[in-house]
Amino acid sequence: MYNLLEKINSPDDLKKLPEKEMPALAEEIRAFLIENTASTGGHLASNLGVVELTLALHRVFKTPRDHIIFDVGHQSYVHKILTGRKSEFKNLRRSGGLSGFTSIKESEHDAFGAGHSSTSVSAALGFAEADLIKGNSAFTVAVMGDGAFTGGMAHEAINNCKPELPLIIILNDNGMSISVNKGTFAGYLSKVRFSRGYRRWKRGTKFIFHKIPLVGNAINASLSFFKERFKNVFFSPNYFEELGLYYIGPIDGNNYKKVEEALLEARALGKCTIIHLKTKKGKGYAPAEENPDSFHSVAAKDLSKKPHFNKIFAEKLLEIAENNKNVVAVTAAMGIGTGLSEFEERFPNRYFDVGIAEAHALTFSAGLAANGLLPFTAIYSTFLQRGYDSIIHDIALQGLPVKIMIDRASLATADGATHHGIFDVAFLSHVPGIEIYSPISRESLRLALDEALVSKNPTAIRYPNAPEDEGVLKMLFKNSAPERLGIAASFDAGECDKIFITYGAITSRVVSAAEILLKKGVKVGVIAIEKLRPYKKAAELILPYVQNASKVVFAEEGIKNGGAAVNLREELILLGFNAETYKIVAIDDNFASPDKVCELYDYLGLSPEKLSEHFI
Repeated sequence: MYNLLEKINSPDDLKKLPEKEMPALAEEIRAFLIENTASTGGHLASNLGVVELTLALHRVFKTPRDHIIFDVGHQSYVHKILTGRKSEFKNLRRSGGLSGFTSIKESEHDAFGAGHSSTSVSAALGFAEADLIKGNSAFTVAVMGDGAFTGGMAHEAINNCKPELPLIIILNDNGMSISVNKGTFAGYLSKVRFSRGYRRWKRGTKFIFHKIPLVGNAINASLSFFKERFKNVFFSPNYFEELGLYYIGPIDGNNYKKVEEALLEARALGKCTIIHLKTKKGKGYAPAEENPDSFHSVAAKDLSKKPHFNKIFAEKLLEIAENNKNVVAVTAAMGIGTGLSEFEERFPNRYFDVGIAEAHALTFSAGLAANGLLPFTAIYSTFLQRGYDSIIHDIALQGLPVKIMIDRASLATADGATHHGIFDVAFLSHVPGIEIYSPISRESLRLALDEALVSKNPTAIRYPNAPEDEGVLKMLFKNSAPERLGIAASFDAGECDKIFITYGAITSRVVSAAEILLKKGVKVGVIAIEKLRPYKKAAELILPYVQNASKVVFAEEGIKNGGAAVNLREELILLGFNAETYKIVAIDDNFASPDKVCELYDYLGLSPEKLSEHFI
């Protein structure tokens, strides 16, 4: 089935194949990707679109001497296949297995690790400058999608690019990030003009005049003014050229021969060059071509049919917005992922997709709030880290009632360390004035949104990429939801002297640990905190349950240092609680990134089996 691909175990093997074999090899690679992601899950459409590009990159350049840096890294599967990791795809996106992104721990061919957007040009610029200082004659290539160009960091890096650096920036333009790109720069890219003709005309005229004896150089110098005007009239100078960078494109990025020609031309120039490719996301797989947003990331198996928390959030926000004209929704290129697509359809003038720009999304929301609106800003936990300064300086310091909806607030067992939602509680807990909710049921999430709506304080509501767990609800709520969020307990105060405390997505594992212990004759109560902050209030609610306990274990699916468990302990001590009975089980001073294939929760000591051991 894979006659050509079976011969490829390194870039050197690829270079041995004749160019005429590249289209056939591209077809085999696409088939390999479709087959493997069907069983492992992964980013499919984005990888199908860069097959020809990746083949050309590894035939024109030589890694690891030359550096290929993928933005985000979710389009690096073909690169991994060509650099000796083909056999490891059975463990793709498993904890400790092959990463779904680039990783410097995995291979010398992965020059720089990734996972978040718009970082490639900054990193590539660092590589190019370092090579210059060390005297290395190497090329650095940054590969980024047009969606990443909506992130300000990319433009900050381009602002620092020197024209003479041997740095090539591939702009892979498919008109999408996960869904269709929004914003003025995305619109500009769709209209940018082809300029290779101008460069050839410019080189030709320079060559001709240079050959004229005595006066040739003077003519060239005096004509520079007129050549610039000629370019403006006939060739429409673009953003990149105005910055002094060379520009090649746009060209068909799914035509191998044209891509290789562009790369060879950029290599021959030896200057900082932008290559603008037009590619088809999902290329070669009809379902992905027709619905690239649906096939951006595919699941290894069918997920639960029950609505996930972000769907409940989206439905409730529509209800709120119907009754309150000041309610608006903000997202950073994650309209589909956060469930806000229907809000966009229903209230297009009150929906804002700012592109891959989390810091801007938060400060923009602060501006909306300062002028009387009620913004609900939905951002994945891992991406919220990028807006920390905006949260402190623009939202919290001014006490603005921005509602931060934190999606994917839990461990990302497939996407790994770059996407874990384990830091938000700790870093938000350092910021004065922010209320933090962590609802464990659909009704609790709806109630959190109602409470946030009337709160005058900045508010964060965090929830996992999962449906509610009915087993947890049965144990903790006894078939009734609270009237106001605080804590939910599986027992009455004074009934248990061994107690688990937890919050968020790990609650189901804690409940399972309690069930394991009960089968062994050990009764352990469970408390889930649904409103974490203010911690003083949470401590006051919990104290009657724990003040006479012989042992309390706080299980936290988050970083220990500065997390909820640490903060709650301090507040309980102030209320007279004996801290010697209190133990914290959390992610302690590591990125939850194992080196070998394993069950992640077991590795971290947070599986039901591991948690139950603390009471045996």
